Amino acid sequence: MFIGRAAELTTLLDALDRAAAQGASPATGACGEPQALLLGGEAGVGKTRLVEEFTAAATRRGAVVALGGCVEIGADGLPFAPFSTALRALREALPEEFAAAAAGQEEELARLLPELGEAGSGRHDEQGMARLFELTVRLLERVAAGHPVVLVLEDLHWADASTRHLLAYLFRTLRAGRLLVLASYRSDDIHRRHPLRPLLAELDRLRTVRRIELARFTREEVGRQIAGILSAEPDPVQVDEIFERSDGNAFFVEELAVAACQGNCTGLTESLRDLLLVRVEALPDSAQRVARIVAEGGSTVEYRLIAAVARLTEDDLIEALRAAVGANLLTVTPNGDGYRFRHSLVREAVADDLLPGERSRLNRHYAEALEADPTLVAADARVMRLASYWYHAHDAAKALPAVLVASVVARRRHAYTEQLGLLERAMELWDAAPEEVRSALRPVDCTEAYPPCGCDPATTPLRYLDLMAEAAVAGRFGGERERALKITKRALRLLDEDPDPLRAAWFWAQRSRLVQAQARGDGWHELATAQDLVRGLPPSEVHAEVLALAANWSMLHRPGPEAVAAAERAVEYARMVGARDIELHARLTLSGLKVDSGEAETGLAEMRQVLEDTLAEGAHQVAARAYVNLPSEMQSVGRDREAAEILREGIAFTRRYGLLDSEAWAWGNLSDALYSLGQWPQAAEAAAHATRVGHGAKPRGAGALKLAHLALARGDLAEAGRQLATSRAHYGTHDPMSQHSVPVARIALGIAAAEGRVDDARTELLKALDAGFPPGTHRYGWPLLLAAATAEADARALPAARPGRAEILDRLAAAVRELTTGAPLWAAYDHWTRAELRRTEGTDTAETWSPVVGAFECLDRPYDLARVRHRLAAALLAEGGDDERDRAVELLRLSAAVASHLGARPLADSVARLAQRARLTLGHGPRQAGVPADPAAELGLTSRERDVLRLVADGRTNRQIAEELFISPKTASVHVSNILGKLGVSGRGEAAAVAHRLELFTARPLTAGTTH
Repeated sequence: MFIGRAAELTTLLDALDRAAAQGASPATGACGEPQALLLGGEAGVGKTRLVEEFTAAATRRGAVVALGGCVEIGADGLPFAPFSTALRALREALPEEFAAAAAGQEEELARLLPELGEAGSGRHDEQGMARLFELTVRLLERVAAGHPVVLVLEDLHWADASTRHLLAYLFRTLRAGRLLVLASYRSDDIHRRHPLRPLLAELDRLRTVRRIELARFTREEVGRQIAGILSAEPDPVQVDEIFERSDGNAFFVEELAVAACQGNCTGLTESLRDLLLVRVEALPDSAQRVARIVAEGGSTVEYRLIAAVARLTEDDLIEALRAAVGANLLTVTPNGDGYRFRHSLVREAVADDLLPGERSRLNRHYAEALEADPTLVAADARVMRLASYWYHAHDAAKALPAVLVASVVARRRHAYTEQLGLLERAMELWDAAPEEVRSALRPVDCTEAYPPCGCDPATTPLRYLDLMAEAAVAGRFGGERERALKITKRALRLLDEDPDPLRAAWFWAQRSRLVQAQARGDGWHELATAQDLVRGLPPSEVHAEVLALAANWSMLHRPGPEAVAAAERAVEYARMVGARDIELHARLTLSGLKVDSGEAETGLAEMRQVLEDTLAEGAHQVAARAYVNLPSEMQSVGRDREAAEILREGIAFTRRYGLLDSEAWAWGNLSDALYSLGQWPQAAEAAAHATRVGHGAKPRGAGALKLAHLALARGDLAEAGRQLATSRAHYGTHDPMSQHSVPVARIALGIAAAEGRVDDARTELLKALDAGFPPGTHRYGWPLLLAAATAEADARALPAARPGRAEILDRLAAAVRELTTGAPLWAAYDHWTRAELRRTEGTDTAETWSPVVGAFECLDRPYDLARVRHRLAAALLAEGGDDERDRAVELLRLSAAVASHLGARPLADSVARLAQRARLTLGHGPRQAGVPADPAAELGLTSRERDVLRLVADGRTNRQIAEELFISPKTASVHVSNILGKLGVSGRGEAAAVAHRLELFTARPLTAGTTH
């Protein structure tokens, strides 16, 4: 009998209707709109019953239901267990659709579903898990494209880390298909340190995920439940008593009602555990024994395994099981081959009632039975369960090898967090295991993280440090970086006692990566230590890796001759020892450094060759890096259109293989290219993708910075400020790089200048100049210098800009002289910046700006061209001739058209004001009709307020204004307050900036206004 839950069931069915809809989704063009729901509630509150009712209704409506539950073996979860079970059910229900959807990816998907074939050996790296996740999500979308599918994942509170990561990825990236995903969990189990807690917080922030919390039953609902159990109307006093004792928990209501029906109500203790054990203790002894066996075997136990452990005759076993099932204690599993407790609360109570010796004995019996006949358990769970049983049997000699085998299986499935846990367990067992067991273990069988030592793999025993190396890498790959850092620290402490320079260098290199990922520093100290350790040693894979990492670090932080030398040696050493991946990484770094040092064609050709090699050899991670770095270097020399094409290829490639951070970087770089090419709506979309796709903070920070840049160019200063703050938060302060810090300074300077905060703009510039522009960073330096020169030119008449102005202009001019160009694009920026510096002195002329316009007419950058055409038009109008006036009109028309098309409001406003002051008609530009004849009147300023604002802009105090205008200081103060309100600013400096930006009181009537 189903009681209550009408609102919750309606919510689920409404979600199913949206998912199963036949019409095409506007966003994706596919049928249906995928739905993601979380169902929480305390143990026994009725989650499973609601799920049963919903899935039955979904089946009646024609949906395919695929159910998977998280499996608990003792305290261990099986990697991906609920997804494996659900995918198996989906494959059985829709075999043809499933086969078509999985076609070509069977080797990778076999990590989740072994029935698909032998899992490929693949490459174990930080992106391995992401690749598997992407393929799984796309598989579900394709299967659900033509048929409604309900995917139910139960008992998330038991979920292993890999399952949690995959669920988060699924909820974050699900875009298409007639798919509904429902995941349930026990809310009362989610204590502050429970691993599910941060996942729930993350999913709560996704607007696409809805959370349903099941409340306890009301007194009325408890009465209806009791009536259903007793098949009679209960006594109101009895309802009150059961409601009070159960507190509305549906499971406890049932237990209390059954106990009352059997006349045991008065004999029950107040302990809930005792209440749960009442039904167990009423069973025959053999049934109680079987219940204890099942309780320790896991959340679900196969019949044949129970028989092997119970050691009863078949008749006695079946009789015991029938008694337990008849008492509603056990239930048959959906596939009919095993048993589970009807409710996990009872299983936990029975397991908690076991004596310590009894618990370890049962685990030994389970392990011995499984070892004797591995077919007792499904192949994909066999190794993990055997390792768990031996571990909980407290038999180190048996547990250590079993745990290591399980860790290898976890690694092959990309379940790196589970691999880390198993390796930590192996380290715990190491000293307790007999020497003969340890000496029989081989690194080649158990580990692969630490490079081969050149010794005979058949005779070299496994060392404790091998386990630590494998665990450190598993922690890095699985996102458990804090645990990995602690392991590397312990390893280096051991190596202090028993020195091994090569192995110590390897651990220091791992620490460098982890320190950077954990925002603990830039990682250079650790890399420098590793370099010191390998210096003078023969070539090795470790030596090559350390050099490659040092070269890549230098390329990002301190590019120059030392970085080139390190990259060249890394390539040489990697070739000598046959470390192909390291060689490809180092070649990519080296070719990028060549582009930055001025060898553009050579460097780009070599980068293209690396990309071709990586694609041919299946080196996906290096290929993903090439798909980001090659177009980035193309952009650095102004080849944005070519870069955009390669970036689109790269996005498709990285998405196909689940390389999320690389995909995010590619989206960010594509946004930059599209901005330059004048495709701003597409640039905004690409930047938004960058903020959503990546796992890492830095690619998300880059995406936010692109959005800030676009908002600034469109005149939305509030949005620009928000995105800039987001970008800074993502970048952090622990690992400064010029490719991040200089663009951040440029946007911050632009916002400050637009808001009239002259000192803040100068502070941003000086910080960047003090840090300097390392070789290869001119692509970031020129836009900053241009923005600073433009801001100084726009603010030249502001009183607030006068102090310190000469020093700033001297620093700017020196930086312009020193910064390299290296490509036509940056030569054009050099001319532009020098022209803006002339404008700061009021000495710019048409002759100043004509070469700048000519330079940009040869480049594919419409917004930049529109800006410099506007400047040239202003200079022509200042010269006053008729020919100049006609040419200025044409230039302004072109600039206005681009500004209108892009939505570049500051540029459009500047063009319109310049045209009005010169009494020009620009034709049918969309902004002309709405431009006020008098900006001051449009702002609502009275004649007296204009006089006051003119004096405020000149830096006068209220008393000086009063003396000038023959009014009282109090009246002057009132006028100033009114002006601030009408301009929407908070201070006199901002008011002065607005006045000068709108050119209300210009000393030179035909000077162009601010653009960004």
